[in-house]
Amino acid sequence: MKLVAPLSAFDRGDLATAGGKGANLGELVNNAFPVPDGFVVTTQAYEQVAQGRNTREQLERAELPDDLRQAIVGAYAELGGGAVAVRSSATAEDLPGAAFAGQQDTYLNVVGEQALLDAVRRCWGSLFTERAVAYRARLGIDDAEVRIAVVVQSMVQAEAAGVMFTADPVSGDRTRIVVDASSGLGEAVVSGLVTPDHYVLRRSGEIDFTPGRREVVIRGVEGGGVVHESGGAERAERLPDAVLTELGGLGRRVAGHFGRPQDIEWAYAKGRVHLLQARPMTALPPPPVGPLNPIRRRLATVLLEYLPVRPYPIDMTTWLPYGPAGLMGKVTRYFGLRQAFEGFLVEEDGVVYRIVPPSPSPSPRMLATPFKMMRKARRYDPARWTEDPRFRDYLAAAERLRARDLTAMSWPELVRMPRQALALVEPVADLRIDYLPGTGIALLRLILALRLLGLAEWYGPLMGGARTRTSDANQALERLAEVARRTGALKGGPQPEEFQREFAAFLAEYGHRESASPILITPPTWSEAPEIVLSLVEVLAAEPPKDRPRDPLEGLLTHPRLRSERRRARLARKVAAARAGIAFREDSHLAFMLPHPILRRSLLEMGRRMTERDVLDRPEALFHLRLEELEEITGLADLRPEDAERLRETVRARAVKREQLSGVRLIDPAEVFGAGDTGDALITGAPAGGGSATGPVKVIREPAEFGRLAPGDVLVCPYTNPSWTPLFQQAAAVVVDTGGAASHAAIVAREYGIPAVMGTGTATSVLEDGQVVTVNGDTGAVTAAP
Repeated sequence: MKLVAPLSAFDRGDLATAGGKGANLGELVNNAFPVPDGFVVTTQAYEQVAQGRNTREQLERAELPDDLRQAIVGAYAELGGGAVAVRSSATAEDLPGAAFAGQQDTYLNVVGEQALLDAVRRCWGSLFTERAVAYRARLGIDDAEVRIAVVVQSMVQAEAAGVMFTADPVSGDRTRIVVDASSGLGEAVVSGLVTPDHYVLRRSGEIDFTPGRREVVIRGVEGGGVVHESGGAERAERLPDAVLTELGGLGRRVAGHFGRPQDIEWAYAKGRVHLLQARPMTALPPPPVGPLNPIRRRLATVLLEYLPVRPYPIDMTTWLPYGPAGLMGKVTRYFGLRQAFEGFLVEEDGVVYRIVPPSPSPSPRMLATPFKMMRKARRYDPARWTEDPRFRDYLAAAERLRARDLTAMSWPELVRMPRQALALVEPVADLRIDYLPGTGIALLRLILALRLLGLAEWYGPLMGGARTRTSDANQALERLAEVARRTGALKGGPQPEEFQREFAAFLAEYGHRESASPILITPPTWSEAPEIVLSLVEVLAAEPPKDRPRDPLEGLLTHPRLRSERRRARLARKVAAARAGIAFREDSHLAFMLPHPILRRSLLEMGRRMTERDVLDRPEALFHLRLEELEEITGLADLRPEDAERLRETVRARAVKREQLSGVRLIDPAEVFGAGDTGDALITGAPAGGGSATGPVKVIREPAEFGRLAPGDVLVCPYTNPSWTPLFQQAAAVVVDTGGAASHAAIVAREYGIPAVMGTGTATSVLEDGQVVTVNGDTGAVTAAP
């Protein structure tokens, strides 16, 4: 391998030799893109010098071996001498998941052999600047695994230069190209020293232009180096349309060649456009999904509520396709609806990148659906579903699998456990198929009866009064809070024996409940994160519980329109049947989560063993792998070193990509919930009832923050699930980014009689802790309070 080689000697596959920048530039050179001539001082040269030197100062003062010095000087002479740009090119930069933009150094207008050698050494040393080390640490990249090459190119003394994004970096729109430009060298734009001219190139050929201010102009000076000049007198001339058209064409070609949107540095000099760098755009929002019809919009609100966090690869290959979402997909297909719960998550580089709300379509079998539903509704009563032998068999099978000792299993036995846990769920879909028709028909009958009586507004409160396992869990939490108040369990020191006993009993009954999402396997359960439950108990124990409103059915049965005893009895039966359906829907979900902790524990046991063998750095790193990748491992003792390294590299790459996407939304909430005029309101959403209330905002983003809520706070959260609903007992109101008026959170809020506003899209980013607001659950508006 050469210490120094021309750019044309490399392509995109030479990351380990030329670094990210050098590999991409070599690819462009070899595909006839307008790139300035240059050469690469390879990573082998760096390794030769870096032996025994691992600090910035040592590398910058290092003596270069004669063969390396001669190779660099010779390549410089072949380039024609004169001014060059010297750019760092690390092996961990310009990747799909990590740009490392600005983390290593660049030196412009370098003139002379000695200045070039010094610049090369300083580029090497920049691998260990504080900012570069901190950036790698955030991404979990080991310093010892990174190497650095140096790219040397003929200097382009630019008249104008800047950056081009081949997709809109804010909206993610792939049909737009965004160009930032300013006078002089592009470093002024890249480093943020100027407010650049801003161009948006649309596919139609239309160009939007916003002039910049040219606060600073950077120019090369004769003899080497650059100067920063005041740009106040610089004329803010727009780039010629011909140059912008050429830039747009080049940008689309580069993006097409690399197969993804690109971040491109460019320069314009003497009538020519030059490309100085191309790397994948990182942290790019997904492209807009386009107009959503009411069905797709409704499905999107459900998905956002169920996906508060980005799924991992292990989610995508285990619980997501086989758990509740996969189960509902099987149910909807049976009744003739295709693509209702499939294909809604798109991956990129092995990491979930975006939500695309599905577009359900009817199949011919839907013609028979009404007959199927009537037949099943007559045969399967939701009030008696727990007596079904299939359900009893399911419970027994789940208990047998749960009781197995994972730690005593061989690796082949352990690696089969996930499939066995997932297989438990298969009969559950049949139970749902059989009992949901009775639920739907019971609800429909009640709705029609109430409408005929002119009492349709009673439907929501009546359903909120249904007894379910969720309401049982909430009442059990209240009893636990009462024990905590009475025994002083949460005041520090050892917990009283009575509280410990009650707490253990609660986790035994409800500990398999999910903490964040029912369709993901990676978030912990209540048993695995008991601090979440303790936070809920702490919130509830802060003051005595509110009096529960009486059952709405009692009030309804005294209504003047129900004077007939027969009419009251008939309506009471319809309410009981509808509530039994609601209970089936809720309770079956909780029961069907029983395989979840079995699956999760088996995965973490695999992760623990892989950590012991140094294949992973921690058990949870296994979440970055797919189930089929784990199943390919026949044993850990005989795992080949190259296979172990391949697994480690896969985990590293996906972890970096995931970290870069940490601030990127799976879908723009405005596409789902709209972005209309809020008028005087701070935020608006779907009104979910409950009147209005005023209080200080408390933004709670995850279950770990439950303990921060104080009585009388306005709970503002990104999503809710049954784990959150005990908080409603203390909250003055609830405002949620996701969900709708029919969501679980809205129903429970109405049950507690507190205002609720759902589907705001951005409440958690607009509202701030301590801000006093008024929440109107009837209009969906959240306004500033005096």
